[in-house]
Amino acid sequence: MNAERTKDDLLTPALILDLDRFESNLDKMARHVRERGRGFRPHAKTHKCPEIARAAIAAGAHGICTAKLSEAEVFAEHGIPGLLITTAVIGRRKIERAVKLAGVAPDTIFVVDDENNARDLSEAAGAAKIRFNIALDLYVGRRTGIAPGAPAVELAQRIARLPGLEFQGLQAYAGHASHGMTFEERRRVSLEAVSQAVETRCLLEKAGFPVPMLSAGSTGTYNIDSEIDGVTELQPGSFLFMDVDYARVGGRDSEKYSDFACALTVLTTVVSRPEPKKAIVDAGLKAFSTDKPWPPEAKDVPGLVYGFAGDEHGRVDFSQADRELKVGDRLEFIIPHCDPTVNLYDRLYGLRGDKVEAVWTIAARGRCQ
Repeated sequence: MNAERTKDDLLTPALILDLDRFESNLDKMARHVRERGRGFRPHAKTHKCPEIARAAIAAGAHGICTAKLSEAEVFAEHGIPGLLITTAVIGRRKIERAVKLAGVAPDTIFVVDDENNARDLSEAAGAAKIRFNIALDLYVGRRTGIAPGAPAVELAQRIARLPGLEFQGLQAYAGHASHGMTFEERRRVSLEAVSQAVETRCLLEKAGFPVPMLSAGSTGTYNIDSEIDGVTELQPGSFLFMDVDYARVGGRDSEKYSDFACALTVLTTVVSRPEPKKAIVDAGLKAFSTDKPWPPEAKDVPGLVYGFAGDEHGRVDFSQADRELKVGDRLEFIIPHCDPTVNLYDRLYGLRGDKVEAVWTIAARGRCQ
């Protein structure tokens, strides 16, 4: 812990985590999957932070998902078990790194959707005298994977003849289902996608392949996919933090998705008052993700409107707010999209009330290769 002990001591812009809300979110997800006989392997692309990964495992997670080999390397260095790399490791140099990773963290699971990639992994495993744990990535969304059904079974049969590869199961991530504006829309899209994965699992088992894992689900579909027979674990990420993006969609029984609390915000300082009812804060394009069309939203200040004003600044209109702003005031903003916003920061501050209880390094930040 450094000398900064309260929120008022923090230099801005600062990425802050409400620990009470974060812990409540994690506990709610863990209880949900446990009560339904499922597991969960939260996606670390959301937080990129070893301390958060440890908290998830302490809550009962099987491990964590990582989007990239480079992220997995960081978490392995910090002793995090149960890694599932959700994107295929392609090319000689990356496979060389995968060999090293498997030596350090032998329970790591690598996904494949291409026979040539599987052959490359097999040859590397043989040369290094190791085994790779392999899961088939199914194309049930709009990104990567082998087509479910017969194509996946045929690929599994070809991979089974390759030495050094241990089949662990299936990945079926349907990201396009996660942000449907209503629960029923998300349910329809996710059932259509994940049912293909369940059917593929059945076909594989009939063909003599044990399929211990079918990993699916997201924050937006956690209470849908956990009800689907055949799904063994979920891989949600945003539920830990939440953001404006998820706040826009509808819940199961309400117009607003409020299953998990907003725990992550950016703390800013008013640095100028150039116009009546207008203020400038010290957080702009480099402080918030800009991949969504909606701006950050002020926490606990209804009527305040944020607009980007350059790399380092945001323009705040408080003409409809219930408070006046002056230079030096602090404002917290709920972020548009948590994953890319976290990747802008070196650390996050865990707060219990106004007290800084933890300072955690975002150790996998920028690990894009």
